[in-house]
Amino acid sequence: MENERLRAALKYRERGYSVIPINPGNKKPFNAWKEFQDRLPTDTEVREWWEQHQNAMIGIVTGPISGICVVDIDRYADDYDEPTELEYFPEGLITPTVQTPRGGTHLYFKYPENSVLTINARALPGIDFRGNGGYIIAPPSMNGTGKGYQWAEGFSLYNVPLAHVPPAYLTYLNNSNKYKGVGGESYDELRKTTESYESYGNLFTQGRRDEDLFHAANCLIKGGMQEEIARNVLNRLALSCIPPFDAKDAQIKIDSSINRVVRRERNLSEEIKDWVKTTEGYFQTTEIHAELRLTTPEEKKACYSMLLRMAERGKIEKHGQRRGCFRVVDNTCEDIDFLSAPDSTFDINWPFRIEDLVQIMPGNIVVVAGEPNAGKTAFLLNVVKDNMHRHDVYYFSSEMGSLELKKRLKKFDAPLGDWIFHPKERTSNFADVIKPDAINIIDFLEVYDEFYKIGGLIKDIYDKLNKGIAIIAIQKNKGSDYGLGGNRGLEKARLYLTMEPGKARIVKAKNWKTFENPNGLEIDFKLAEGCKFFTDKGWHR
Repeated sequence: MENERLRAALKYRERGYSVIPINPGNKKPFNAWKEFQDRLPTDTEVREWWEQHQNAMIGIVTGPISGICVVDIDRYADDYDEPTELEYFPEGLITPTVQTPRGGTHLYFKYPENSVLTINARALPGIDFRGNGGYIIAPPSMNGTGKGYQWAEGFSLYNVPLAHVPPAYLTYLNNSNKYKGVGGESYDELRKTTESYESYGNLFTQGRRDEDLFHAANCLIKGGMQEEIARNVLNRLALSCIPPFDAKDAQIKIDSSINRVVRRERNLSEEIKDWVKTTEGYFQTTEIHAELRLTTPEEKKACYSMLLRMAERGKIEKHGQRRGCFRVVDNTCEDIDFLSAPDSTFDINWPFRIEDLVQIMPGNIVVVAGEPNAGKTAFLLNVVKDNMHRHDVYYFSSEMGSLELKKRLKKFDAPLGDWIFHPKERTSNFADVIKPDAINIIDFLEVYDEFYKIGGLIKDIYDKLNKGIAIIAIQKNKGSDYGLGGNRGLEKARLYLTMEPGKARIVKAKNWKTFENPNGLEIDFKLAEGCKFFTDKGWHR
């Protein structure tokens, strides 16, 4: 059976990339690889390599043979300077992108035709260039410490076309005194023997005059030049073509070129409006660039200007500190049909007889915030056992596989065949799988950074509920009053419990069963065999 890396290597090879096996320990090729700078390996060679070195990382040879070059931005380099990166690689750049184990970024570009660009290491702080004579490590490789290279979401070689090297960076490479060719020659020396001006000499000549005139108009108008001045410049270009347009034809061509630019601008605005209308929540400008195929700096600038105008009109609003992040403003409100609302509560049994203290309504969110090894999973599986014969119960586990779940269920006083529920493996985007009219148990909602987002994740789940409920487990740090995300996790919860080893506490309960306020009540317990709760006394303050 082929391993994952062999399958990926063969797939890269099939797409025309020269692949070689790389030692995970020192990031050097296992074999001599010079010949693979000039020819692709055969499928047989690739299979033999990975049969011999099953854990080999995948190297893709950069340069003309593969048609790619790669910029390696190391954000942990001692001399890394983010403003330098942004100067040459603007935010919103769309090209295949890899996240490296150290937190850096590999940007894949088309290798410039007729180029002599080879390797440029640290000519800019924290930025390396891999061209002719180099190689780069590609996903799904894993280094010697077991950490992997992975494509940034939505930006792989398989679904995003290679962009051209940004002109500013290409110019820097071409003119950098630090740049050396394969034989150690400076770029200026190589350029004397390799540079051709043929393509530039063909500008504004028969067969391409119309398109060149349009491109000139596109640059002038989008660059902000007044139309009257742009027309003057375009007229001079039209009369300088080979052969030149006559005065009448020149005016027609200029009108056509400017109208094409304006029409494209108008269509782009409508496309952006339509895209935003069909979007909910938060979005990045890079998402619009990718879906609407906006590739030129002018198109991206126009897109951002359009979004700013929409923000001024209150259709969207800027979100956070990062440039290019927005939130769609939703002004719609649904009427609360209290006359048709059911009179009954949601019939559910809980460990510790919480149902004697708190009522749960259809559509409610319950949060169980627990320290590690405090009994969260035992609590949730008891909820499954005590309610699965009255309700549909969906149990979404982010940690347990089939064998571990089977071992946990065997500890209960119930045959495995009596467990009638729907266990599912799930680690993220729980709102997408919520069953609106069932008991949905999420064990657990994983958040590792940007904990403030937990409130939004819980709201997404809440929005999917109808007659059912969702019970969401989250982690709680030792000694903390709340789970990760702090008060954000309280916003949608109608019942919020915390658990630590031997103690459970009701932090928030909105619907009391009696006249006694249950908020702040605690109960001490012992957990036996990983599934059975025992208490010496009831709830107390």
